[in-house]
Amino acid sequence: MKVERPNRGLAIVVGSTGVIGSAIVCELKASGQYKAVVELGRSSHYGIDLLSEDTIRESAQTVTKTGCSVDLLIIASGILHSEKIQPEKSWIRVDPDTLEKLFQINAIGPMLVMKHFAPLLSKNKKTVIACLSARVGSIEENELGGWYGYRASKAALNQFIKTTSIELTRRKPGAICVALHPGTVSSKLSEPFSKTGLNVKSPKNCAELLIKVIDQLTPEDTGGFFDYQKRKIAW
Repeated sequence: MKVERPNRGLAIVVGSTGVIGSAIVCELKASGQYKAVVELGRSSHYGIDLLSEDTIRESAQTVTKTGCSVDLLIIASGILHSEKIQPEKSWIRVDPDTLEKLFQINAIGPMLVMKHFAPLLSKNKKTVIACLSARVGSIEENELGGWYGYRASKAALNQFIKTTSIELTRRKPGAICVALHPGTVSSKLSEPFSKTGLNVKSPKNCAELLIKVIDQLTPEDTGGFFDYQKRKIAW
């Protein structure tokens, strides 16, 4: 019996220890479509810290040494709140240290990941960079206000993604770079903010939907902002 070999290179998931990231890793491995699924996070085998460019650079160099091209890069990391950070309901609560932390993890870190991993994408076939953003990062759709730092950091991420997509088009015509909104997923991250009647998905269901969107992407979609059903979101 002939064993089918994976027809794609490496899939890399940054933020692989998070609720969504770990679910994506499981789905990608189960698909058998990639030579390997590389898990990157602070506690993963190849440690990566979004606050340290050195760790990001070293991880990219490690991947380069495998001799395999990268066909998929998913950046699933992010922060909404922590013990010390809570979304601001008013400008009175805006704090510079909190803003810096949110921008470092939600925008600057992912941009540095793209900086070091985008050059590793395959040159002559479809490849994808998909960053998990958030609908609240849409400036046009902001009708409720609040959540100053999270909104602004995700809007900054969206701009990084859009700008990266333009350079990628020049360098690697088959490359696609998009922002994806995963919706509300059952986790400690969303639990304090989940409302009755809100469509809360399981991590597995979310991962399945996001991978389905990624598989449906074409070069014409690059630079776009989509939700988990591939519906366009306004910047």
